[in-house]
Amino acid sequence: MTSTDFFRDKTLLVTGGTGSFGNAILRRFLDSDIAETRVFSRDEKKQDEMRKRYASSKLKFYIGDVRDKRSVNSAMRGVDFVFHAAALKQVPSCEFHPMQAVRTNVLGTENVLEAAIQQGVKRILCLSTDKAVYPINAMGISKAMMEKVMVAVSRNLEGTQSVICGTRYGNVMASRGSVIPLFVSQVLAGQPITITDTSMTRFMMTLADAVDLVLYGFQHGNNGDIFVQKAPAVTVEVLTQAILELMGKPDHPVHVIGTRHGEKLYEALLSREEMSCAEDMGDYFRVPPDGRDLNYAKFVEQGEQRITQNTHGEDYNSHNTRRLDIEGMKALLLKLDFMQRIARGEPTVAEE
Repeated sequence: MTSTDFFRDKTLLVTGGTGSFGNAILRRFLDSDIAETRVFSRDEKKQDEMRKRYASSKLKFYIGDVRDKRSVNSAMRGVDFVFHAAALKQVPSCEFHPMQAVRTNVLGTENVLEAAIQQGVKRILCLSTDKAVYPINAMGISKAMMEKVMVAVSRNLEGTQSVICGTRYGNVMASRGSVIPLFVSQVLAGQPITITDTSMTRFMMTLADAVDLVLYGFQHGNNGDIFVQKAPAVTVEVLTQAILELMGKPDHPVHVIGTRHGEKLYEALLSREEMSCAEDMGDYFRVPPDGRDLNYAKFVEQGEQRITQNTHGEDYNSHNTRRLDIEGMKALLLKLDFMQRIARGEPTVAEE
């Protein structure tokens, strides 16, 4: 069975479906045997653009906001599966407006999960981020709380047909807000590339990798599971040089502006505590939920020997994973259509 066979004759709802992930899902699914894909978002302009771009009878659009229970309930009727991708994702905006991040990322997730359970949705997958591990900014904190909500709700599904699980991933190259289109745009405009710290590392994956991770977790997840991909990482310095070499401008000026507020030197996909129980599934890690019930004594009186005896001894982060060199990063960049056009010297814009 292929990854899309799992969805044959089913109805899929994608919250936040006008974003990069939603578009990637549509490109993967529209030629499959899925019965219907519903795009749920609050942006009517982007929905209209997608309607014209894909022109598919299998695609339905629902205007609404995950903060609004009524619009979520309306879109959820008759749905088999849900990908919950709606979120506030920009670190600066969440820093300035943290309660907005809470209302969308935490309370919005609660609305989606409650509606899905009430409507008898069979499987729900919530998308999270590496910034939820050891979070230091409002966006990461709100996504960490989103994960806690997902796991807590999944504990109470006995007697229902629903399964709730999640994925967590790092930087998706050329997605909205990615630095790769920013760097390319700066070069095309004749401006210096602005980077914060040359030794900063980040996980790198393509949108296709992100979709593969979601589909894998969706098909293999049990209640409360979180899946992560074993992704390579790169320093900002290597990423910058790889982009410049592909653009044929290796000596283009680069300005180091210093670390921004809420920014880490490196990101972690799994904490040390999660690594102690993570199941190695080849290309992915599966982290089962904490299965303790509401007996508080299990939290305050009983420890976890497996954490103390963790043979890994550390978390899984962008400093200790496989590190790409310039040639490896160039090969990964060339998986992006617009980077292929740039490398061929064709006129293009800096977006996927």
